[in-house]
Amino acid sequence: MLLRAKDRMIASTIELIATNGVAGTGISELIEHSDVSRRTMYVNFPGGKSELVADATRQAGRSMTETLRGFLADTPVELALPAFGAWWAETLEVSAFTRGCPMMAAVLGRAEVPAAADYAEETFGRWTELLRARLESDGIDSSESRSLAVTIIAAIEGAVLASLAAHSTAPLDQVTRQMARLVAVSVAQPARIT
Repeated sequence: MLLRAKDRMIASTIELIATNGVAGTGISELIEHSDVSRRTMYVNFPGGKSELVADATRQAGRSMTETLRGFLADTPVELALPAFGAWWAETLEVSAFTRGCPMMAAVLGRAEVPAAADYAEETFGRWTELLRARLESDGIDSSESRSLAVTIIAAIEGAVLASLAAHSTAPLDQVTRQMARLVAVSVAQPARIT
């Protein structure tokens, strides 16, 4: 099935910012990669690169949220984390360690496209809420679930970056194992409020 020009531009933008960052992705490159004319670009995105990157970040955030939701559906976090880590490892390996997280790229590109960074912030919030709710259903006290969810997200995002730097999934593998262990310990030994 052929994608509409607008959908091709969004898909290309997600790929390019995840690979090159926001600052490293230019309009000409976006047009060429998505195989559209400059006119088509501005008809669909009158605000130019800023509007396209913001829309692409929003779409990538929705897609990644659904991916995370799928891993957490009816699966304890302790078991979902290694599977999610394996998904990320495959993503890194398929790109030959050139493609990172588009949310991270959007945040780092805040100076150029603030709206994209805002969408990334919203996405991190959705991921935190998904994990928090699942952690609580796994038996983790509500006083600990949010901070544990934030820790997991920060650790995995950092591990993706470390894996890119190392050209190896070892950092990601180690972090997802440690996060799964942390969740297991938190379930086995609930926090006691004093």
